[in-house]
Amino acid sequence: MASFADYDMPLWYPTGVKAEHLAVIQGAGVFDTSHMAVVTVKGRGAREVLQHCLSKDLDRCIGPNHMPLVSGRCVYGIFLNPDGTVTDDAIVYQLESEQYMVVVNAGMGAEIAKHLVESGREEIVVEDLTDRVGKMDIQGPESGAILGKIIKDPDGLFDGLTYFSFKGGFGNCSLPVPVELMDGTEVLVSRTGYTGEFGFELFVEIDRLNFLWNQLLESGEKYGVLPCGLAARDSLRAGAVLPLSHQDIGPWPFVLNPWQFALPWNDDGISFSKDFIGADALLEETEAGHTVPFAGFDPRKIAASDTTFVVDSTGENIGRILTCTTDMAIGRKDGEIVGITPRSDKGGIEGFSPKGLCCGFLLLNRGFEAGDIVYLSDGKRKLKVEIRSDIRPGRSARRSIKTLTKQEE
Repeated sequence: MASFADYDMPLWYPTGVKAEHLAVIQGAGVFDTSHMAVVTVKGRGAREVLQHCLSKDLDRCIGPNHMPLVSGRCVYGIFLNPDGTVTDDAIVYQLESEQYMVVVNAGMGAEIAKHLVESGREEIVVEDLTDRVGKMDIQGPESGAILGKIIKDPDGLFDGLTYFSFKGGFGNCSLPVPVELMDGTEVLVSRTGYTGEFGFELFVEIDRLNFLWNQLLESGEKYGVLPCGLAARDSLRAGAVLPLSHQDIGPWPFVLNPWQFALPWNDDGISFSKDFIGADALLEETEAGHTVPFAGFDPRKIAASDTTFVVDSTGENIGRILTCTTDMAIGRKDGEIVGITPRSDKGGIEGFSPKGLCCGFLLLNRGFEAGDIVYLSDGKRKLKVEIRSDIRPGRSARRSIKTLTKQEE
């Protein structure tokens, strides 16, 4: 156990971090994520307030044709300060045309709620539901089969449930058609996650959380489901090139990083499709640090701290480590990064058994290209790592739901 944003959180369970990490890659893992904060925004002008405060353009954010956000869809974006630095990141769910659910990080519910109220109109109602919502994630290629066993109408749930869409609801956060567990418990099922793998985020009333947890573990036993802690969550999300707010994005301008899809760039790449808090600062920024993903050549790592740093081939200090963890599902073969094939795919690379690679994010004082080599250092050791555009190959998050929700008889 460890303290995380004022919560006592499990770092790992008895099976250990490696087993949990690999379970999500090959089978399924369950994460209690009720520490995440939920804020609701309702009333006339709710969309306009979110448009003003959130980096993502809600009127042109869905699919390659840039369609508007509609009920049943959700989107990732950033809440910025006027100087372009990050307050927090979030997923915004549209329940109705004037009703939204915003999921932010632990401890940020009150701050984001205050931010929305101060930026809003009298017609909107903002409510912070911190510690009043049960949230659980089931992630991995077998998560659909497991979830399908505890849902009343799995075919109805999975039909058309595309990546970053959701169905059902709980309490006052509901779509018109409910999704229910076998005992009638209402649940909001979102095709999202923080691992890079196929899976779902589940929201229920807080008093139904233990029931849902036990249901998932029982129905998933034959699929090798494991409860997972913060350490596996960290290694999975880093390998999937997903940032941790206040660590990989934070008090520096949100400009030169791998997550530009969170900004409303026009096709010209030099202007935004809307105005929002922090937009002017980002467009004027010329001296921001460069945030880049990296992967090493073995599992060894050097932790991010005030005494660790990054150097180039000449030994010059060029930046700092933001995240350094080990993705246990990847390795190198003939110099290229390869990963474990999900169990439902069959096959894989013959004889490949990964030892894991360190990976994460660096904040550097100048630009580098994918394939460039830099070194992590703690003053005594130097670890050679490669700048990457991507890290763990073959991730399943966007794969067809039809092929990953079939249940064995």
